[in-house]
Amino acid sequence: MATESFIIKTPCSSANIGPGFDVIGLALSMYLELHVTIDRSKTQSEHPLNCRVTYEGEGEDGGEISLDPQVNLLTRVALYVLRCHDQRSFPCETHVHIKNPIPLGRGLGSSGAAVVAGVMLGKECGGLHHLTPERLFDFCLMIERHPDNVGAALFGGFVGTYLKPLTPEDVARVEIPLSEVLPAPAGGVDTGSKPPSPPHGIGHHIKFPWAPEIKAVAIIPEFEVPTAKAREVLPAQYPRPDVTFNLQRIALLPVALGQSPPDPELIYLAMQDKLHQPYRQTLIPGLTEIVESMTPGTQPGLLGVCLSGAGPTILALATSNFAEIADRIIVRFKDNNIVCNWKVLEPAEGTTVVRA
Repeated sequence: MATESFIIKTPCSSANIGPGFDVIGLALSMYLELHVTIDRSKTQSEHPLNCRVTYEGEGEDGGEISLDPQVNLLTRVALYVLRCHDQRSFPCETHVHIKNPIPLGRGLGSSGAAVVAGVMLGKECGGLHHLTPERLFDFCLMIERHPDNVGAALFGGFVGTYLKPLTPEDVARVEIPLSEVLPAPAGGVDTGSKPPSPPHGIGHHIKFPWAPEIKAVAIIPEFEVPTAKAREVLPAQYPRPDVTFNLQRIALLPVALGQSPPDPELIYLAMQDKLHQPYRQTLIPGLTEIVESMTPGTQPGLLGVCLSGAGPTILALATSNFAEIADRIIVRFKDNNIVCNWKVLEPAEGTTVVRA
């Protein structure tokens, strides 16, 4: 067939889950979708890079999402994959319609989902079926250096991740080498060169079990906390007792969340943190009060509360009374004049591709 179509579906994610700073990620059941059609019968396109981008969802009204394939993160990532395999543009005529319900800048892995979906878009558009999920992970980690978010979005479930130490040259490649991928203005002069492919085995992951009774209640405030800003407030060095505190709890957490029936007191203790949440309370009014006041002893059904990623979303793990838990946290935010909405989410499968 000259025309083909497929849908890429990538889940959002929550990183850290308390003590698992930059290590643990959880894929959750809210999905970024790319609805893609390609008309390979065409030989010319009026669109840049042969690609037309349309969008609906979060950030649509505020003009936060560029529809220029030379600027949009998803298509830039896809083009990186394509050009690493000697394909300079998208096939004629490619249309990528993005449906995105994931809030931007709220700690639910919106950028991680975009990177994973973009890498998969490059694979599918380029017919690069030899690229395994592990190799796609390498491409993701050259763009988004947080393996917890992209690992969860790519592989799904509850995952532990780590990065292999890179050479100084690889460390310097913080993002897509734009000068070799995109023309001006996004990346400077298009050299026409083939971008350097990522090293093999940059990151690794393992899936942990997850008790089926446990759901995630996401309380989403209506303001953004950019990841870069959330990292700026973290110290360059930590006291040894704080590091030991987190190590003790992260050793317990994956086991505790995999046990059925769940043990509320064990999970509550295992979700405590001293490496990132105390420092980010200045960016998220009410955070400390919420984390300290919500316990299994004071709220039936609750297992534990933590900041989702860099925030400001609060993630409450629970087995019941989801609306009551959400309402109690929303009231705390309301005391600081912050409006929220909330969702009950479940662990999700990783990125999938469905062909029509």
